Amino acid sequence: MAPSTHRRARTAAAAVCTAAAVVTAGFAGPAAWARTAPPAVAAAPALAPTPDPFENLTPDAIADRAVQATQSATSLRMVGRVVSEGQPLDLDIALDDKNNCTGLMKVDGGTGELRQADRITYLKGDEKFWRVSMTSQGVPPPQIDATIELVQGRWLKLTPGQPGGSDLSGVCDLDAVLDDLGEDKDERKGMTRGPDAEVEGVPVATLVKKRPGGETTTVSVAQEGKPYILKIVKTGGEEPSTLLLSDYDKPVKVVVPPANETVDIAKLDPGMPA
Repeated sequence: MAPSTHRRARTAAAAVCTAAAVVTAGFAGPAAWARTAPPAVAAAPALAPTPDPFENLTPDAIADRAVQATQSATSLRMVGRVVSEGQPLDLDIALDDKNNCTGLMKVDGGTGELRQADRITYLKGDEKFWRVSMTSQGVPPPQIDATIELVQGRWLKLTPGQPGGSDLSGVCDLDAVLDDLGEDKDERKGMTRGPDAEVEGVPVATLVKKRPGGETTTVSVAQEGKPYILKIVKTGGEEPSTLLLSDYDKPVKVVVPPANETVDIAKLDPGMPA
């Protein structure tokens, strides 16, 4: 259950680098969220509701029920930190089943903003964001400087079928996120139930799975309303992460950037049709 979700979240980091590489290749040949992703909220001890909605269920059965409920969501918000190849990535992304998406990503002090509407993806980053992303791709400094000058303060626009577009739009694909959640049924076997707790004021059942090597995954499942997954924490491994899931079934409103503030990547690359 949890590892698949984290893999999808880590796709954001790969997508950032892909977009940076596309911009550079093109140049060489072609109301935003103004807040930082809030820190993960630790689960606080709490008494279980009476009666306990999961009283007669095994931990594995609770996990199955949580996956089924979460996969029924029409929208959600993911907030937290994941680690990809040793690089921490903070993210705050809201997405729905109509491919609407809005949010931000922070990597090594740089901030990138992501929006998607009508299957058109927009990406805007500050100088540090682009510099870190392109450096990770091995782009020479002179090309990085030239590319930053070209895209600074503007939104990179990618339509379906363009290089990098599928990677970025995949971050905004709710169906794919939810499919990944339940992909590996073995991941939600052999769980134990820990002490009941709260996540942002909501009582939760805590499910724990320990793996060889010291890695531990803790999943918090809502005990009120639908048994949505509200928090996933992975510790002790090479890629620790924390994700808070919230705003289930709430509308996702996307402000499409004005045309005069966008750069169409097809028009930056002479080898691609505009």
